[in-house]
Amino acid sequence: IAIKSTLDQAQSIMSEVEDTLKRISAHKGVEGIVVVNKDGIAIKSTLDQALTVQYSSLISSLAAQASHVVRELDPQNGLTFLRVRSKKHEIMVAPEKDYLLIVIQNPSD
Repeated sequence: IAIKSTLDQAQSIMSEVEDTLKRISAHKGVEGIVVVNKDGIAIKSTLDQALTVQYSSLISSLAAQASHVVRELDPQNGLTFLRVRSKKHEIMVAPEKDYLLIVIQNPSD
């Protein structure tokens, strides 16, 4: 019974994650979403394989460096959100304990 309950909980969480990703994807200008584990490996993505690998690696590294900078400036503080904007894209990163949520959007939309 405990195993069935745990499986039901996992399915419920996955359903919530899917619903959240769909809701974010529906926002104007969103071009892609990548969920990356703490090791920098994509566990969910709406991008093609090559872009997923590229964003996972580079943004994980950038978020780790940004987190380090925030802690160096104030050891009592922590990175809660990171936004990088260029001419072509805006990349928003929401770091959590075990993963990063990366959203790529077109800033002109």
